[in-house]
Amino acid sequence: MSGNPLFRRRLSRVLGLAVSCACLALGLGPSVAASETAGLTAHDLVTMQRIVDPQPSPDGTRVAFVLRTTDLEADRGRTDLWLVPTDGSASARRLTTHEASDFSPRWSPDGRSIFFQSTRSGSSQVWSLPLDGGEARQVTDLPLDVGVFVLSPDGEHLAVTLEVFPGCVSADAEVSPNADDLACTTERLEARESGKTTGVVYDQLFVRHWDQWKDGRRSHLFVVPVDGEGAPVDVTAGWDADVPSKPFGGAEEITFTPDGEGLVFVARIDDEKEPWSTNFDLWRAPLDGSSAPVRLTDNPAWDTQPVFSPDGSTLAYLAMERPGYESDRLRIVLRRWPDGGERVLSADWDRSAGSLTWDGEGRLFVTAQDTGNHRLFAVDVATGAVQEILGRGHVRSPAVAGERLVFGRDTLESPVDLYTLPLGPSETMARAEAKRLTAVNDDVLESITMGAYEQFSFAGWNGETVYGYLIKPAGFEAGTSYPVAFLIHGGPQGSFDNDFHYRWNPQTYAGAGYAVVMIDFHGSTGYGQAFTDSIAGDWGGKPLVDLQKGWAHALEAYGFLDGERACALGASYGGYMINWLAGQWPDGFNCLVNHDGLFDMRSMYYTTEELWFPEWEMGGPEWQRRAEYTRWSPSQAVEKWTTPMLVIHGALDYRVPLTEGLATFTALQRRGVPSKFLYFPDENHWVLKPNNSIQWHEVVLDWLGQWTGAETAAE
Repeated sequence: MSGNPLFRRRLSRVLGLAVSCACLALGLGPSVAASETAGLTAHDLVTMQRIVDPQPSPDGTRVAFVLRTTDLEADRGRTDLWLVPTDGSASARRLTTHEASDFSPRWSPDGRSIFFQSTRSGSSQVWSLPLDGGEARQVTDLPLDVGVFVLSPDGEHLAVTLEVFPGCVSADAEVSPNADDLACTTERLEARESGKTTGVVYDQLFVRHWDQWKDGRRSHLFVVPVDGEGAPVDVTAGWDADVPSKPFGGAEEITFTPDGEGLVFVARIDDEKEPWSTNFDLWRAPLDGSSAPVRLTDNPAWDTQPVFSPDGSTLAYLAMERPGYESDRLRIVLRRWPDGGERVLSADWDRSAGSLTWDGEGRLFVTAQDTGNHRLFAVDVATGAVQEILGRGHVRSPAVAGERLVFGRDTLESPVDLYTLPLGPSETMARAEAKRLTAVNDDVLESITMGAYEQFSFAGWNGETVYGYLIKPAGFEAGTSYPVAFLIHGGPQGSFDNDFHYRWNPQTYAGAGYAVVMIDFHGSTGYGQAFTDSIAGDWGGKPLVDLQKGWAHALEAYGFLDGERACALGASYGGYMINWLAGQWPDGFNCLVNHDGLFDMRSMYYTTEELWFPEWEMGGPEWQRRAEYTRWSPSQAVEKWTTPMLVIHGALDYRVPLTEGLATFTALQRRGVPSKFLYFPDENHWVLKPNNSIQWHEVVLDWLGQWTGAETAAE
């Protein structure tokens, strides 16, 4: 499952094909006036350019960012660095054009150059690009790929992460008390590659994690002098732990101390308990590795994202309260530096903070999910008072740029662009209109009609208010009846936010002539912690009631929805719910689409990797809570399955293993239920390769068209 609110983070040249031609050429399912409305197609979605990682210059006048384009022939994304002035006086300009990937821009302290990661040398290393002219130069030449990097405030050191075998020392190397031998790791990998045997012996979990089998290496934190003088120092030497956290942690988990003499970072030290522990703490280590890291926080739950105030007097970070629960509320904690007195700043704010940005005026800018949007808030450090600054859409990566705040923003009908707001009193900023800095997809969007969307609410389980979104078909005409795609989000602690998603984007269905309904059922995030918690131990209860009541409300409120031509689709927990609907609501829809969904909770427990997830949701390990695991298993109602279902699964999905999808398809086939199985041998819990994504949409829309009769609906 992928409900962790910490890590919902991690781009593409339009090839110039006419949208209507692309739709016909790719055969993307029902032809409900698609060529006339020019709605969004899978090809459009996959090839749109994507902005990530905006980084303001030290003087605040410019923003460097990464732009991802898609090379369909190479079946991969390509990333380059771009630059745009924060006053909007000029268009963005491209800084790098290498065919390799250039990413993670970070400014030098004087603003005259940009450090970045690149694969142009054949491995991932740190490079530097002078902005006053000249070629990029390679800064690091390490024998292993750099995972992430952070530049010190004085520009003299890099903190880099490298995958090493802890305690590995080559036979001819001088033993170092503060570093794992990089040469030894390289030697061991080469020996493994040339060896005749392939068996691997494990003596504890994890055996595999997310989409990779473990091989004994850990991501360690090293310090490297920028000038190349001196050997890399492993400040986590000997640790059987990863920095940053896996599988989704990044550079946001690492920061230099204000005096530049040390690092603060996030790590979990739980030995054999790692697969069922969420005990991530903050640690401090000296740059020279002269002493072992010291634990700064003693919270048994999750601590993360350390950020120092501009004056260095305060360390802000995010913390959960309950161990073993990855979707607990992330509170803002302030820690005096360096003596360590702490206070919780947001104890009374019933939202989970997503990022932290200091402004130097006693204020933190914070993003958080809130009622179907991902809003921007200002939090007063002295009082804890919260002021909403931007409320509509999904605000991403806010950063202070001189007298401005720069951020990314997207909605259900527009992909991410960069915007800016002038800094000022929070109330003034809340009334100001954001200025758009980039328009990277405007040429494509001019020829695409997006489906109009609106949020609605209804009385769900126990009469409590539940929210949802309705997206009209592209080119909507009043008086026309439309087939419906009923989307169910994953997590289950997730949300169908007001954002532009690149895997489950409702506009691809609207573009194919469907109306779309999405319900944020009990268990969803952004509606208060109690609402999120309510799904634990009740996976098929409250959410099912909400989905049924939400569907009934939508049919009554929107007369153009044709409830007799509707299919339900979901992935991860959404895929679980598709299987659950098959047994508990078999007459609800014409067809079902299950992507990476759970079939049997008992078998799932013993084959998944992050055990804290099922143990929290079901109340403990399977052998202690067998009745609960059995009760909420869709496999228990297979005899009621009659609705046609498309099953999709990736072989590299170790969160919800492939056997869950195979079991689902086997049950359908043995029951004689019309069904298909789409298998991706090279995808994980998500479908990430561009051409696979296009195929995914093609097969899904063909399936929907087959069972809703949508091909003939427009005739």
